Amino acid sequence: MTMMVRDEADIIEAMIRFHLDQGVDMIIVTDNGSVDGTAEILGALERDGLIDLRHDPVQRKQQGEIVTKMARDAYTLHGADWVLNADADEFWSAADPRLSLRSAFEGIDTGIQSFTVPVIDMIGAPALDGSGLQRLCYQDRRSDDSLKAIGLLAHSTHDSAHIGSPDVTVAQGNHYVSLDSRGAPDVAHQIEVRHFPWRSWAQYSRKVESSGRAYESQTVLKPSPNHHGMHDYKRLQEGTLLSHYLLRHPTEAELSDGLSVGEFVADARISASVASPRLDTLIEPSIELAARRFLRTYQALEVRFAAAQQQAFEHQRLSDRLETSQMRESDLRAELELQRNRRIVRLIDRFAASSRRLNRRTRR
Repeated sequence: MTMMVRDEADIIEAMIRFHLDQGVDMIIVTDNGSVDGTAEILGALERDGLIDLRHDPVQRKQQGEIVTKMARDAYTLHGADWVLNADADEFWSAADPRLSLRSAFEGIDTGIQSFTVPVIDMIGAPALDGSGLQRLCYQDRRSDDSLKAIGLLAHSTHDSAHIGSPDVTVAQGNHYVSLDSRGAPDVAHQIEVRHFPWRSWAQYSRKVESSGRAYESQTVLKPSPNHHGMHDYKRLQEGTLLSHYLLRHPTEAELSDGLSVGEFVADARISASVASPRLDTLIEPSIELAARRFLRTYQALEVRFAAAQQQAFEHQRLSDRLETSQMRESDLRAELELQRNRRIVRLIDRFAASSRRLNRRTRR
């Protein structure tokens, strides 16, 4: 397994030990200049011989380059049959709970080269801080329309597993690799990932800020205007990110309703497998309620502002068309005047020529 991490102290040790318990032979980790204690945790794990630790403090969104190097080293240095390029907030496991991750991969033919792995977003009550591994114990199965209503475009993109290779290239984000897929695991050996992207307000706000600044500091990668990270970075700058963070988590009533219709599915597989170093700090109900109300008001104003912008755009478009039409009318009038003057000149020339012919006849 490979990982490039930054400021993941709340979850990193639990994540690494979980995968080692699942039978991963070696985890190659590159620390990206962490300042929250992550580097010290990784250093202790390295001294115990549990991980291959590297350091790259440059923070300019060079994940694709760094992960590609680790993925190749997984084969050339450690002889990996399979390589999993993971994020610190991802927990990989066999879909069949009776199998370990290792035993599942032992049943997958390496001849398929690579395959996509579904990523399941985990959700639960929001908190100020903490790992969330015991708290976020519901699979988020909401529709894309429901996600858009809370400021998300879609669920997380799939991951990719691939065979060991000295030439593999891993794309930015770990979602795609250069090795073509030649099939998929059979039903008995399928793999899945449980994803914990919004573990706490402290973790998420820090992640949004560091990611946004990293994109701003380099010129090679330019995210789409619809990129979810840049959307949230703008919200952080506007002071609305906390309300958006809260909105992404269901209230007790929403969770109850969602469980009844399958939008949320109880899943204690990770919470039962890892230990949290301390209890999470929950957000006071009164603060949560006020923040949710604020966001609803803010979103209503955003809708009105967008409508006003659209009206202004339409007005400007019509004004431009009118101006263009007036310019065309002026051009046509000028052209008609020019044609009229040319006809007059031709008539004068014809009259002068006729007069000259008449004068010559008169003299004869």
